[in-house]
Amino acid sequence: MITRFAPAPTGHLHLGHVVNAIYVWGLARALSGRVLLRIEDHDRTRSRADYERAILDDLDWLGLAPDEPSTDAFRGGVCEGRQRDRQPVYERALATLRAQGLVYVCGCSRREIAAAAGGNADDELRYPGTCAEKRLPERLGSALRVRLPATVERFVDGVHGELEQRPSVQCGDLLLRDRDGHWTYQFSVVADDMAQGITHVIRGDDLLASTGRQILLARLLGRAVAPTFVHHPLIMKSPTQKLSKADRDTSVRDLRASGLTAADLVGRAAYLVGLTDTLGPLCAAELLRLPRVGELAARLTALEP
Repeated sequence: MITRFAPAPTGHLHLGHVVNAIYVWGLARALSGRVLLRIEDHDRTRSRADYERAILDDLDWLGLAPDEPSTDAFRGGVCEGRQRDRQPVYERALATLRAQGLVYVCGCSRREIAAAAGGNADDELRYPGTCAEKRLPERLGSALRVRLPATVERFVDGVHGELEQRPSVQCGDLLLRDRDGHWTYQFSVVADDMAQGITHVIRGDDLLASTGRQILLARLLGRAVAPTFVHHPLIMKSPTQKLSKADRDTSVRDLRASGLTAADLVGRAAYLVGLTDTLGPLCAAELLRLPRVGELAARLTALEP
């Protein structure tokens, strides 16, 4: 088992990240697996070095040490766990898609796509293929998309069981690189998971809808066997709103400053998503002994071929 913890350095870690870390480290330790740390700084506009440093400091403080690379390796400079240092991986993946004739230039803005779809720019939008047959010339600043065939992607989620999704209906052709030259999340995460040999993707329910398209994209890139996916509950501010980096009252940095211990934070996060029935301190070393983590680990073992 190889899994990853993959925060974006666009803000400080919050309790929602701690929940994900509990699942990632808890399941990895229960299944004798490894945890890779990946800093997902593909969005160079919003990523900041001080946020990355804070993430590394918070992980050290929480007692959540990745198996590779170490947090010190990130502090040392160029590191294979940082996306901005993995550009050749994305170029090779793009070349693989180009060789199949699947890549085309897109000149549409998000606002134009929203207007064509009859929605607004904040919704999940389906790209209608406006530029698919235009054969627009590729220039500096060109956005690139990949043609997605009309498939039904079936998979078994560790929490939700058997599911199916239709990426071409949900999202249409995926954006690979935007007009600013940034690789997109959907593309970079699939290329990274494939290149790093990730066998288990453990993440929040907010990313469940991305699973089918990522399985399909990975197959187009040559991955024969998809990773096992586990989508866990989120801490919600309201029935429809999850925590975000903007919630200073739940950031690890601010809760540390208030005098809480690392065990206090881990225990609080576990309690808020129902991994424990009582609110109290829980140190990182105790994660694999949580009964509900053990039950999920057993379920994942049963999914193995």
